[in-house]
Amino acid sequence: MKAVLIAGTHSGCGKTTATLAVMQYLHDAGQRVAAFKAGPDFLDPLWHRAVTGEDAWNLDTHMMGEALCRQTLARAGSADVAVIEGVMGLFDGRDGVGGPGSSAHLAKALDVNVWLVLDASGMAGSIAALVRGFVAQARDMGVIISGIIANRTGSESHAMMLADALRDNHLPALVAWLDNTAPELPQRHLGLTTPDSTPPPDFSKALHSGQADLLDFCRKSAVQPASPPTRPLLTGRTIAIARDAACCFIYPANLHWLRETGANPVFFSPLAGDAVPANADSLWLPGGYPELYAEALSISPTLADIRRRVESGQPLLAECGGMMLLGNTLTDHAGKTWPMAGALDFATAMQDRLVALGYREDASGLRGHEFHHSSRSSNARHAPAFDVPRGDTGMRYKNTRASYNHWYFASAPTAAAALF
Repeated sequence: MKAVLIAGTHSGCGKTTATLAVMQYLHDAGQRVAAFKAGPDFLDPLWHRAVTGEDAWNLDTHMMGEALCRQTLARAGSADVAVIEGVMGLFDGRDGVGGPGSSAHLAKALDVNVWLVLDASGMAGSIAALVRGFVAQARDMGVIISGIIANRTGSESHAMMLADALRDNHLPALVAWLDNTAPELPQRHLGLTTPDSTPPPDFSKALHSGQADLLDFCRKSAVQPASPPTRPLLTGRTIAIARDAACCFIYPANLHWLRETGANPVFFSPLAGDAVPANADSLWLPGGYPELYAEALSISPTLADIRRRVESGQPLLAECGGMMLLGNTLTDHAGKTWPMAGALDFATAMQDRLVALGYREDASGLRGHEFHHSSRSSNARHAPAFDVPRGDTGMRYKNTRASYNHWYFASAPTAAAALF
């Protein structure tokens, strides 16, 4: 299997557009593409899946650790090529230049080459200076930038000017370019929209390959570690998972981990008014967009069913948007307030700005991420659910743990299993 990491010079340079265009190009050429996303993002992987037809998995050297990243990449060994979308700029991570959580740190851990995406609008010979700096910094880390993708080029002659500047200065080749007519992906408050109602754009007329075969610039992956055996921590337990447009932020790796530990995941939709499966031993309410469906959720009989489960003492994990379902009310962006389950004594309200963003780590070792535009009313009635030095400690009531945090279960298997 060949592999490449598509990174950007900075957020907003067109990295996701370029990644989807390359995935689409390879998929249409008959290649089986394994898609991955650097960082804790939920939305980009949904678009990757819409293009490739396969689940896209996250890779994050801070949240997962290097060994788990290598094991995750190795699971795609039957694919022809693994395409990994980077996060932010190439060297942007949790801290430092190219530190844990950055695309550069991931490329080094996986020993894969990088294609660097840059915004070429208004640029000609300056591309050489920009790329030289990135190449030198990457080389100091032991990372190889093997190709450049120019986004927002004005014409073919503009692209050739950029290609000549790179070649004449002995820099990585222009492997592809996207012209300034490339379709843009729709956005909303948490980033990209989900592709459930909007199919992926056709990038075939906007993406131009600068070389005969893009795969020539991908290096064969040497990552083939044996996955350590997973302990059967949840054997025989049936876990009911909310999954629909309101609860759609689910790491595929978390579902895989639940099955590997012996659990039986079953799904239900609060939006559709489904009853919680009767045979469920525990519940998981993932994050998503409850604020977009607050009216429908407010009359869903599922919420009363969930409230009964909370009161019965069944284990329940609620993350971010899933937590919002458990409160008394939810106030949407329009200022309308809707009743929710009333299982926990709090209210949430959408804000016009980002409220919190960052990695989170519980004292148990469980790692995850917090990212939301809503705020929660404080209430001392409920005990904290998590012991995190930074971020939301959440609420605990009986066997329910609810917070804004999205957890990556394999980061601390024993602690994750205890939640269910």
